Amino acid sequence: MESLAVKDQETDIQDQMLDEESENVVVADFRMVTFSLAGKDYAIDIMHVKEIAKASRFTYVPNTMPFVIGVYNLRGEIIPIIDLRKFFGIEVPPRTEDQLENMLIITVEEHVFGFVVDKIDRVVGVQKSTIQPPHPIFGDINIKFIYGIVEYEKHLFVLLDIARIFNQKISDDDRAEADRAAVEREYGVAHSDNDAPAAPQYSQEPVYKEDVAAQSSAPASEESAASQAASPAVEDTSATDKKFICDGLAQFKKFYISDVNRAWFDGRFNDWAASRKGASVQLQSEAEADEFLSTFWSSNSGAFWKKDYADALFNILPENNAKQILVWNPGCGKGYESFSLACVLKKRYPSSKIRIYAHETDLLNISNAPLLTVPIDDAQGWLSPYVQKSVTGEYTFTQEIKDIIMFEYHDITNSNALPMTDIIFARDVVSLFTPDAQKNVLADFEEKLKGNGILFLGENESVGTGTSWGERTEGSLTYFNK
Repeated sequence: MESLAVKDQETDIQDQMLDEESENVVVADFRMVTFSLAGKDYAIDIMHVKEIAKASRFTYVPNTMPFVIGVYNLRGEIIPIIDLRKFFGIEVPPRTEDQLENMLIITVEEHVFGFVVDKIDRVVGVQKSTIQPPHPIFGDINIKFIYGIVEYEKHLFVLLDIARIFNQKISDDDRAEADRAAVEREYGVAHSDNDAPAAPQYSQEPVYKEDVAAQSSAPASEESAASQAASPAVEDTSATDKKFICDGLAQFKKFYISDVNRAWFDGRFNDWAASRKGASVQLQSEAEADEFLSTFWSSNSGAFWKKDYADALFNILPENNAKQILVWNPGCGKGYESFSLACVLKKRYPSSKIRIYAHETDLLNISNAPLLTVPIDDAQGWLSPYVQKSVTGEYTFTQEIKDIIMFEYHDITNSNALPMTDIIFARDVVSLFTPDAQKNVLADFEEKLKGNGILFLGENESVGTGTSWGERTEGSLTYFNK
């Protein structure tokens, strides 16, 4: 780290900030750090910038996406380093091993990242009202990552949306429109602003299957459980009542009802309505949505698998003498599922070369998953043959297990170049897409699965009606094949 150079640059930026405050105190209500990528001007909201730095010799982490060029020790904190040029598909000029890179140290909630850019310019203050909507003509990057375009001193700056890059924010209007359309298609009930309940505000926090499952895993209260046991199932559930429940699930949790999960939904709706004791069945808060979904999530979600589940999966996996076994694990979350699956597969197919393509749309999860540590209780259980104790005293997976998994940033609703796979492991993933997207994803599963391959969905999910999939249940687990 070139501390003196960085200190001078930090001082310059602080001086510029003071200048902006004195010169634009009346009109400048938005500050941004400007930088360049491939000769074009970009900017980031200064509220996300922790500091600037220069560094080289990043520690390489295997099986990460190409734009994650390694990790770096920033005063005792190990942070992932992302080459913003590679992330946006911009050509990176050849670099020598010891060449210092310009880094913006970015904070997103409690997470810290390093962004490598070509050149860091300065801090400028502008009027927020002068920020124009994004247009693809102004940048070489996907328009969804652009917050807006702003002019300063005859230069046009592409203002990046850091929250969008890290999958933290989705347009409320766009999501509400998609949710409403999905509900109307499912139940044929027109959504009217006059008869609809007060629309809950979307959470700006990211929602991933592990996080949702963890929030929903708490058991229902004794009173609720007793009322469900004592009350008969509601027989006359109207389409309107179901529509409101669907609307609430989509709004609060990005969870969509379709043939994939309708069997679970209908039974859960009856139990829910019976337990309300005359109160509205509508979901009025995120907590109520969590409670409604508490019976949906598959076992061992959001944590390393317990031995009984690992053994059940081991017993259901078919014989396969292939030299290489390819597995697709979409919606891998924070990596707990991928590492657990890797250990089971290694035990089941010890002579085969195993490759798991673990996909997720959350950049935070994908960047941190390879660094996942194992709690001591799990490390001393069935996972013990596959973990090792590091010099810091933490338990991590062996390099052999890490080499099995390729963590990738990918939205599975988009096309991908995956080879034909032997196993697709996608628990509790399909329900987090709109019904139209669910059909496309299942069609992609069918296309990417080998003729003798098997598909695992969530314990309360199915492939829907009118498909050519076969279904088999062995023990406590169900899988699908062509």
